[in-house]
Amino acid sequence: MKSLTIVADDRVGLLSDISYVLGKSKINIESISVDVIGNKAVIVLTIKNSDKAREVLTGSGYSIEEDSVLVLKLDDKPGELNRITSLLADSGISIQNVQILSRDGSQTVIGVVVDKPKKAEKILSDFLLTRES
Repeated sequence: MKSLTIVADDRVGLLSDISYVLGKSKINIESISVDVIGNKAVIVLTIKNSDKAREVLTGSGYSIEEDSVLVLKLDDKPGELNRITSLLADSGISIQNVQILSRDGSQTVIGVVVDKPKKAEKILSDFLLTRES
């Protein structure tokens, strides 16, 4: 799975426009995170068909940054996120983005973007649901 990041001037209707373009192209958003910092919107989308999404979004004038997402399955209990983040930190791996993709009360599935994905895959192999580089 890929993570697409859009940094754009914030304006009313920006997210509506982006979601319209993707929906019109039959592209489903798996997860989304939106932050506004100053006058800039930072939108992080997790999408299975990232090639098509990138093409559609760049064709609509958006600048896209793409990263590989490690999809991890954790027990849904206190301290599990710390367990993962500590393993990464102890190995000198910087976390760039974390998103909860789903929770069912017993398991939590998260997407993690790191600066050294191959190294992180090895360290987190017991938790990986998907591998994609």
